[in-house]
Amino acid sequence: MNAETLTVENEKFLSQRTKRVQESPTMQITTQAKKMMSQGLDVVSLSAGEPDFPTPDFVCEAAIKAIREGFTRYTAVQGIPELRRAIAEKLRRENNLNYSPEEILTSTGGKQAIMNALLALCDEGDEVIVPAPYWVSFPEMVKIADATPVILPTTVEQGFKITPAQLEAAITPRTKMLILNSPSNPTGAMYSEPEIRALMQVLEGRDIFVLSDEMYDRFTYGEVEHFSPARIENMRDRVITSNAVSKTYSMTGWRVGYIAAPRWIIEAASKLQSQMSSHTSSISQKAAAVALIGDQSVVQLMREEFKKRRDFVYTELSKIRGFKMNLPEGAFYMFPSVEGLLGKMHDGVVLHTSADVAEYLLKKHLVATVPGEAFGAAGYLRLSYAASMEELQKAVARLKKAFA
Repeated sequence: MNAETLTVENEKFLSQRTKRVQESPTMQITTQAKKMMSQGLDVVSLSAGEPDFPTPDFVCEAAIKAIREGFTRYTAVQGIPELRRAIAEKLRRENNLNYSPEEILTSTGGKQAIMNALLALCDEGDEVIVPAPYWVSFPEMVKIADATPVILPTTVEQGFKITPAQLEAAITPRTKMLILNSPSNPTGAMYSEPEIRALMQVLEGRDIFVLSDEMYDRFTYGEVEHFSPARIENMRDRVITSNAVSKTYSMTGWRVGYIAAPRWIIEAASKLQSQMSSHTSSISQKAAAVALIGDQSVVQLMREEFKKRRDFVYTELSKIRGFKMNLPEGAFYMFPSVEGLLGKMHDGVVLHTSADVAEYLLKKHLVATVPGEAFGAAGYLRLSYAASMEELQKAVARLKKAFA
């Protein structure tokens, strides 16, 4: 049978679910940048949210040991006991959350962890409130779960954070869940404890769940202290806390994520996962357990380096006329507004949208960024400062030249 790409003729066979979901724009742009690199072009990629640090040696050694000892067979769907104990200890130690190992489900990366929760709780007709700018996968995952994403827009002026009044106005009888992401991908914004408490007060007494994505909880830079909604006692039974080892330990390819939630939710999500992927890699689980209970100084070193990079990029980009941004309080992304550049001509190209700006930067100046449209925020760009300082210096020089 000849290989062929999707055409109008065979698209009719695809499910409606497949048709309504968009491909990840960050993956598209990263792939495009890598293709240009393979052609010999010196592209600086600020598109992927991936630390440039290697996985810590002691974590790799744990994986090698697992292979040598033959730990290569199926595990329990929820994950090996030592990993779930390590996650429970991490949540207690760093987030002041008390979960038993039975209230934890490990999955193949943070994406599957979140997808499990959505599939376990959402049905067709349900609404899920998603503040924007949002991580590109949130609304698409909601659609896969047959629910409807309800987008709440925010701006750079309001610090990219929704208000209790906005949340209250968005709630309908069909509201099933709020997705909260702090620190945020793509903005780096963080909700303070009083801000989270005010939002949770709106939900108090309502059968609305909160999916709290805390992927970047270890990468905060002192302006705001990380606070988990599940710490609020009368909200704990309605909060699903999501995280992974991907960013914290530079283990993106190892694919280990997890959710912590009331046991009935974990059991439901585990049932779904048992029919989809069974469990994450046995070897990756052993490595993740060691990462969580091992020497945490490696995380501190990464955080310090990310803070230096953040401060450098923020200072330099602030000098570019047409860029407007907040200082990110966490994660490793800058999310400047480029509305001051729209409608202008650069190198014979009129920039009508932030997608035009991103294309102009990639094709004319070899800097890969992601347009704000991908995150539900037209007029912005996302730049990852998880690249090396050398690459960031090169990117900043090119950005300054692009808009001189």
